[in-house]
Amino acid sequence: MKAMYALLFLAGCASSRTQGPAEKMDFADNPVVAHRGAWKAKGLPENSIASLKHAIELQCTGSEFDVQMTADDSLIINHDPTYFGYTIEKTRYDVLVANKLPNGETLPTLRDYLVAGMENNRHTRLVLEIKPSVISRERGQRIAARVVQLVHKLKAQPMVVYISFDYDILKKIRSLDPTAPTQHLNGDKSPLQLKADGIAGADYYFSVFQNHPDWINSAKENGIHLNAWTVNRAADMDWLLANKFDFITTNEPELLFERIKHSPAEKGWKLVWSDECDKPGLPDSTKWSYDMGGHGWGNNEKQYYTKGDTANANVKNGVLNIVARKIAGEDQYTSARLVTRHKGDWLYGRIEIRARLPRGRGLWPAIWMLPTEGEYGNWPASGEIDIMEHVGYNPDSVFTSVHTKAFNHIINTQKTTGFTVPNLYDEFHQYAIEWNRDKIDFLVDDHLQFSFSNSGKGFEEWPFDKPFHLILNIAVGGSWGGKKGIDENIFPGTMQIDYVRVWQREDES
Repeated sequence: MKAMYALLFLAGCASSRTQGPAEKMDFADNPVVAHRGAWKAKGLPENSIASLKHAIELQCTGSEFDVQMTADDSLIINHDPTYFGYTIEKTRYDVLVANKLPNGETLPTLRDYLVAGMENNRHTRLVLEIKPSVISRERGQRIAARVVQLVHKLKAQPMVVYISFDYDILKKIRSLDPTAPTQHLNGDKSPLQLKADGIAGADYYFSVFQNHPDWINSAKENGIHLNAWTVNRAADMDWLLANKFDFITTNEPELLFERIKHSPAEKGWKLVWSDECDKPGLPDSTKWSYDMGGHGWGNNEKQYYTKGDTANANVKNGVLNIVARKIAGEDQYTSARLVTRHKGDWLYGRIEIRARLPRGRGLWPAIWMLPTEGEYGNWPASGEIDIMEHVGYNPDSVFTSVHTKAFNHIINTQKTTGFTVPNLYDEFHQYAIEWNRDKIDFLVDDHLQFSFSNSGKGFEEWPFDKPFHLILNIAVGGSWGGKKGIDENIFPGTMQIDYVRVWQREDES
């Protein structure tokens, strides 16, 4: 990510303010916001001053914390509406403070927290969440007023970003300090609505953006900052980084820093197509179509490929399932073969698929590519790229290959390699290629496994200068997959796809 992270809120923070030590803030050049501080790795209490200090030590661009008000109008830091069984809004501070945090800290007041956050800190924003009142809307407005008053009194405005699920609280803050940076949490307002109300950011649960992908571009076009919470899974972090989110709120800041290092976006790739497999039901028809039939597919396969049948292809719980089944009747086995042909094809790029493979002798799952037009002639003249193939009788091994007129399995000259992938039946792994004019690199979990170079001798050896489309399928049996028979007890067999992403560099797209 570029230096924009360090600048995003400076304009919003340059309000009328008294001079103070926070005037020279130089926010960290990363999107990492530690959720309730950086607490998890060190076993610190959430929302503790210790977790705030650790977020500052890590140089997160922000550290989020939760503010509530007690019965005697003390502003304190705690997430839940209760503390040691006491309802915070109905309990005096002197009763609450008698109970220490697990690390021995006193329950911090907002004043304590802001003072601690300003000490020796020039790079970490204080992301202040005002919790909605459980008593009344009017009390929520009063909490907002008291918070803003204290922030100004401590001269902390340049460091503070206000967030809340309560839209009226954000509007109240805007009325008290029109230049205060605010972000909405509830996920129910479009970027255009936020802009109309002067709210600076959409800080939504990450799946909101996956369900409303148009909001991402709309936010960027309208100057609305993008934040997502609470993002703890590497695959979700990668998607948000790919879409250049301004901020990512996480319980795993160390993991997010690691994912930033490995993000294709950091290496000059631009995400041009993806399926995050989040919409339940049939596969997304705007991205996938089907190859249908049961004619052996050139490999003496046994399955019949169905079209639009959720028994063989469906999205559930955030994954795309391709299912091979054994059924009674003329077509003994059914499966699905999904293709992006007519929905998407690409010349060069990084194509990555995170998948978990099915177990069982006789299954033959594959992630591969074929030319869309076949301009050099019928297979294998126009080429084939096998990103991942697995045959069930050879457990824990996967294969990558290319096929061309000069190099193919019919004449035993194919360029291929096989290697072990641990726990491929129990865990997801990322299978990818990076393809340019000179070579195709094959990677598993970002480790190079095989490379095929352009010899410069023409299409017979390198037909990979034309657009190719992607195919996902499970075959049953066949000349390779069925070489050692079919175990009739393995069905149904399912290949699960967490996501498919296609990246290109600007000079290749």
